[in-house]
Amino acid sequence: MTAVAVPGSSAAAIATARDFAASIADGVIERDRTGKVPSAELKAFDTSGLLAITVPTEHGGPGLPATVLAEVIRSIAMVDPAIAQVPQGHFLMVDVLAVFGSAYQQRRLFGSVLSGGRLGNAVAERGGRHAQDLKTRLSRADGGVRLNGRKYYATGAITSRWIGASALDDEGHLVLAFVERDAPGVTVDDDWNVMGQRATVSGTATFDDVLVEPGLIVPYERAFQVPQQLGARAQLVHAAIQVGIAGGALSDAREFIRTRARPFFEAIRGGWAEQACDDPYTISHFGRLAVRVRAAEELLASAAATLDEVTRSPRDAGEAARGSVAVAEAKAFASEAAAEVASDLFSLSGASAADERYDLSRHWRNARTHASHDPVAWKYHHVGNYLLNDVLPPNHGQL
Repeated sequence: MTAVAVPGSSAAAIATARDFAASIADGVIERDRTGKVPSAELKAFDTSGLLAITVPTEHGGPGLPATVLAEVIRSIAMVDPAIAQVPQGHFLMVDVLAVFGSAYQQRRLFGSVLSGGRLGNAVAERGGRHAQDLKTRLSRADGGVRLNGRKYYATGAITSRWIGASALDDEGHLVLAFVERDAPGVTVDDDWNVMGQRATVSGTATFDDVLVEPGLIVPYERAFQVPQQLGARAQLVHAAIQVGIAGGALSDAREFIRTRARPFFEAIRGGWAEQACDDPYTISHFGRLAVRVRAAEELLASAAATLDEVTRSPRDAGEAARGSVAVAEAKAFASEAAAEVASDLFSLSGASAADERYDLSRHWRNARTHASHDPVAWKYHHVGNYLLNDVLPPNHGQL
């Protein structure tokens, strides 16, 4: 394994993320249009050292807090939220290993992460009553443990070094099995064909009689039998992606209004504006959206700070609920703000903004695609039930 330079401080990690985001900015429209696997960009991400920022210090990483993780993801998502989403499952797997992994699993897999190895996701499935209605099985047969199943929404798996696949074992227990991406029987397709978040390449992963090392099986259901923050930390990354989309859309709207848009003719005739950016209605509308984005950023930062207080191992269900609710608030608001800014961009910029050469529709398509798997209504329900009726939110991986 080749060593990579892992950012050792919060400031270094954020600076690295912003530099990486700047380096991939020029290709964002092409990536959105083609939906091809962004191999070069993901290789650059893997070698940036950012994959290891949440690896605990006792395992050789810098152990940077959730506040830094949120800002790293937000910074990248402002430029390309699809690239920002690729390591979402990776950071979840790091958390799983940090809290529930064995010493061997931590040594083996954290060592890989520290050398730039990304952990891909293979958790959700199609065809069942819901995404977690699992058909994938981990069974003892032929003198070993074999993994068989078909996953979808396998974000990041196609270019990862390892894949963490959820499955039910022979006793019906939920487990997480880690297999190498290039292991015999593992196939990852680029059949991701959606309107947004195209560069995540979150298509199908198939496991056909894949031999699994017994020492790399995590008893995953145990994670949800105790107070946990796996769901909240995973949702924090999703919230950061939505906040990044909102900020990116607002930035592009500002640039378009200042350099390309024309004022409405009534504003010119009335002597109110010679440029679109002087139109009083445009100014007011833009200001409203800017406040929404700022509020989303502050909610994200506040939620991340709460997770830093609660830590990966909350002391009780009340503390776990505090973290989950804080993130639910941030995620729900950010999802709405991102869709609103990405849509109103066109109201502010006029018909010329719809020209496909600018690809400004990608902001709304990305926001809507990303938010669709995680209903905002359920976030607000759990927040309201917690604040109004003192009902703790459910203990699962999406809250």
